[in-house]
Amino acid sequence: MNTYIDFSEFGDRRPVRGGVRARSRRGAAFARTWWGRSFLESVEHVADAGRLARGRSYARTGQVVNYRLEPGIVSAEVQGSQPRPFISVLALRQLRDDRLEELVDLVRATPGMLGEIAAGTLPRALGPLLLPTTVSELDFSCSCPDSGWPCKHTAAVCYVIAERLDERPSELLTLRGIELDALIGSVQRIGPPTESTDLYGDDAALPNLPEPEFSPAPDDLDAVLLRQALRMTAEDEQSVAAALRQLRALYRSSST
Repeated sequence: MNTYIDFSEFGDRRPVRGGVRARSRRGAAFARTWWGRSFLESVEHVADAGRLARGRSYARTGQVVNYRLEPGIVSAEVQGSQPRPFISVLALRQLRDDRLEELVDLVRATPGMLGEIAAGTLPRALGPLLLPTTVSELDFSCSCPDSGWPCKHTAAVCYVIAERLDERPSELLTLRGIELDALIGSVQRIGPPTESTDLYGDDAALPNLPEPEFSPAPDDLDAVLLRQALRMTAEDEQSVAAALRQLRALYRSSST
């Protein structure tokens, strides 16, 4: 038998100083990258929309006091209406056995993928194996009295983690219980070498060289500091402006 809880008696959430404030400021859109958005879509597919909306608000106002990301779990303190923060937990099932072996085989079979992962980039091809696709792969809990799955406090943690995956998508490996060094070792542990007639890779297909994007140097400089530097040798502001135009023209001509 469920006990009725009147949430109105708890009052408004208490403000937090120095909490983890989300970059997103308004609207339903959250996270900037494919990995961050895809993680949220996995959560939103199984969670209550109303509590997710309140969770977004909590994330934006910095109610997540702090959090710790470890293999398979994120534990956080989230400030609500009570004097002490609630303990909110987001858990992902760690990859094991066949699914982990499938991930290793995919990385091993895809040229360049292991290098991307080692450099901190997570290829999208790993999405179907790393992103939770069923309710059984996700779990939420909180010390608050709300029995929602998830409650707004744990929902706030999900949004904060989505923005963290924007910056460091490879940490989804940690959430799935995969250590980078162990993954690299598993991928590199292949069977005995087979004989090859192309010992020096003369017949190997090489990827195209990247085409660097040109950006004039003045565009990357602090405009105020650049003007200050030019004023040291210029007679007046007109000379400074003329020098800036000449500098930009010089870089544009050198790129053609």
